[in-house]
Amino acid sequence: MSNPPLPEEAVAMLKKPNPAVIATLRSDGQPVSTATWYLWDDGRILINMDKGRKRLDHIRADPRVTLTVLDEDNWYTHVSIIGHVAELRDDTDLSGIDRLAQQYLGKEYPQRDRGRVSAWIEIDRWHGWGAHKDNSQPG
Repeated sequence: MSNPPLPEEAVAMLKKPNPAVIATLRSDGQPVSTATWYLWDDGRILINMDKGRKRLDHIRADPRVTLTVLDEDNWYTHVSIIGHVAELRDDTDLSGIDRLAQQYLGKEYPQRDRGRVSAWIEIDRWHGWGAHKDNSQPG
């Protein structure tokens, strides 16, 4: 595990619309992982959830999360972000989900009738593999 900041090559990968999985913690401590969209946002990671999502309850109870981003061109190369949700904000105008939809779909988010919440993840540590492996750390 390495501390931030991330190397430029890892940040360049994180700026792309790659596949990602987020892990949250249930109240009993059991981790739960879910595929998610993400957006690199000036050193933090933006995610967005429907207000009815269970992972939002998990985050409110325990803000610790892990986000693993797989390089779309080579899934062996990935970056895992170990961090915490530092900010939650109601996405009343859907601008947060629209930013993510622009990244992944190239247009506004199509479902406009459900409440959403934006969350910003601050990076505590990170781990890379493949092209982003930190060779100073044991395997």
